[in-house]
Amino acid sequence: MQLFLEQLLNGLQLSLTLFLLAAGLTLVFGIMGVINLAHGSLYMIGAYAGAYAAAKTGTFWLALPAGLAAAALVGAAMEFIIVRRLYARDHLSQVLATFGLILFFNGFIAWSAGRSPLLIETPPQLAGFVEVLPGLRYPAYRLAMMAVGVAVALGLWWMISRTRVGMLIRAGSDKREMVEALGVDIAKLFTLVFALGALLAGLAGVMVGPIRSVQIGMGEQVLITTFVVIVVGGIGSIRGAFAGALLIGLCDTLGRAYVPMLLKSWLSGPLADGLGAALASVIIYLVMALVLVIRPRGLFPVSG
Repeated sequence: MQLFLEQLLNGLQLSLTLFLLAAGLTLVFGIMGVINLAHGSLYMIGAYAGAYAAAKTGTFWLALPAGLAAAALVGAAMEFIIVRRLYARDHLSQVLATFGLILFFNGFIAWSAGRSPLLIETPPQLAGFVEVLPGLRYPAYRLAMMAVGVAVALGLWWMISRTRVGMLIRAGSDKREMVEALGVDIAKLFTLVFALGALLAGLAGVMVGPIRSVQIGMGEQVLITTFVVIVVGGIGSIRGAFAGALLIGLCDTLGRAYVPMLLKSWLSGPLADGLGAALASVIIYLVMALVLVIRPRGLFPVSG
C-alpha cells in the first residue's frame, strides 16, 4: 500500500510538470494555430538559464526568475522574428521551421554551455521530507512542485475565463478581424500568448532541474509526451490539458512501476523487466488511442 501511495504521488508530480508544458503548448496551438516543435527547446532554455544562475549565485531562488525570464524573452523573440511569418502558412512549414529551431538551440547550448549535464541544487528549505501520511515520507521539493502546478492551473483558469486579456485571447483565436477592428493590436496579443507559453515551459524546466539532469535534448524527450497530453485533453483547452496531464502522468508512472512486477508472476526476472519496460513505455499511447475512439476531439475540447 505504501508503494502504491508513493507511486501515486510520483504520478501526480509528473502530471503537474507535464501540465506546465502542455498548457503553454495548447495555448499556442489552439489559439494561434501554430505547431511549435521548439516548445521543448524553451523548456531546455529555462532549465539551462536556471542552472547557470544557480551556479553563479548559489541559490535556487534567483535561478527561478532567471529561467522564467530567459524562456519568456527567447519565446517572444522567436515569435516576433520567425513564428508570426508562419501564421498563414500550412502546418508542414511550421513543423519544418520549428524543427530547424530545435537544431539551432541544441547547437547553441552545446557551443555556449558544453555537453556535460548540469544539476540545480535543491533549495535547503525544501531539501527534507514531509510525512504526508503515517509512515509515508515524501520529498518536500516534489510536493512544492505539485503546489506550483496547481497554482498555475488555477491562475490560468482565472486569466482565461475571468480577465479582459483572457477574453481578448479567446476572441482573437476565433474572430481575429473583429478584434483588430476594435482597436486591439492582435500581433502584440499573440506575442504575449507565445511568451506566456514559453514562460510556462521555462518554469517546468527550472522546476525539474533539481530532480533531473539539465542536458541537451531534454526538451525533445518530453515533447512527444506533451503532445499526447494535449491530444487526450483537447487541443486549445486549459482544462483539457490539466485532465490529460493527470491521466497520462498517472498511467505512465503506475505502468512503469507495476507492469514489470505483474509480468514477474509469469516470466523470469530479466525477461519480465525488459518486456515490462517496453510495455510500460507504450501505455500512454494506448490510453490516447482509447480516448480518441470514445471522444475524437479529446476529453474537454474547446467549443466551436
